[in-house]
Amino acid sequence: MISVLIVEDDFRVADVHREFVERCPGFKVAAVALTASQAVEMNKRLAPDLILLDLYLPDDHGLDIVAKLRSESGADVIVVTAARDVLNVRSAMQHGALFYIVKPFRFASFRERLEAYAQLRSRLIAEPEMTQEAIDAAYSELRTPSVDLPKGLSTQTMEIVEQALRQSDESLTSEAIAHVAGINRVTARRYLIHLVEVGRAQVRSEYGSPGRPKHLYAPTSTDSPN
Repeated sequence: MISVLIVEDDFRVADVHREFVERCPGFKVAAVALTASQAVEMNKRLAPDLILLDLYLPDDHGLDIVAKLRSESGADVIVVTAARDVLNVRSAMQHGALFYIVKPFRFASFRERLEAYAQLRSRLIAEPEMTQEAIDAAYSELRTPSVDLPKGLSTQTMEIVEQALRQSDESLTSEAIAHVAGINRVTARRYLIHLVEVGRAQVRSEYGSPGRPKHLYAPTSTDSPN
């Protein structure tokens, strides 16, 4: 079993993340820390395999304790936070975080990340040496969720389109998404339609002027709160 330390200052969100972890086969929750100081103490005492680390903690910033957490227990770290700014993303990677998950998120997406992590961990333990191709494949599995896409759609562009939706404070047209993603409107609409079909986006029609209604897209509500 892979033991997990959850570091999250909001106890309600921590409970959701605990439930998510416990629903993933092969994982168990070692403890929940609500502060940075608790995280350091629990990590040293329990030596978890994986730490799910929030960044905005009441007594310290999560990135300020990453090095200490990793050095004292050897645990891997996945950042789980609502922070979307590039500075935090880059800093997390520079501090050795395996992945950066933005809240809120669905259980299915979370489970895919943990399953990919388990596969990567298993490979690194079982194989004393790896080829460059094997290393690339192992880490790409962690960073790319396994999504069955219709022919002609790419995972990379899908992630860009979905990210554009989630980072916007308002619903967007396919034209707006196309501009952000750097693709044409027809292509953007294909991706948006697929996201609606699989339940990861919603669409509504707005009637305000003569002619065709304006279709506005937004991400669906998610299982995990902020």
